[in-house]
Amino acid sequence: MDILLYVLAAVLVVIGLAGAILPALPGVPILYAGLWLAAAVDGYHHVGFWWLIIIGLIGALAMLLDLVASVFGAKRVGATPAALWGSAIGTVIGLFFGLPGLLLGPFAGALAGELTSGSSVLRSTHVGVGTWIGLLLGTLAKLVLSFVMLALFAFAMLW
Repeated sequence: MDILLYVLAAVLVVIGLAGAILPALPGVPILYAGLWLAAAVDGYHHVGFWWLIIIGLIGALAMLLDLVASVFGAKRVGATPAALWGSAIGTVIGLFFGLPGLLLGPFAGALAGELTSGSSVLRSTHVGVGTWIGLLLGTLAKLVLSFVMLALFAFAMLW
């Protein structure tokens, strides 16, 4: 039974790492659930309460940075609320179009939102690019912190 639970934990970790890139999956919580399951199967001998708290705080930071980075990228270039909403809607619609949709959806949504607020095409494009760069940096930070969570867990297991 332990082997099956470890395999399930490993699957959750892999899905969580994929979810750190794909906005459709709550990657960090799934990753954390997989790490917690592996610690529980081990009886919390190697990874105890404090390790799980520290790893969980890093996960919370990853989620916060992901959220703040995309908004900061849009705000940095002076996006209107319509552009922020457009970016969010573009992200959701982009999920249905695979990788191109994930990459272009937030940009197109922010561009469309900024255009509906009466901005010029050049200004709207600038806001779309700023939003996209913020989203990209947020995803990168989330991915890096996900690997930090995994590295801390591995360190605690081996230590």
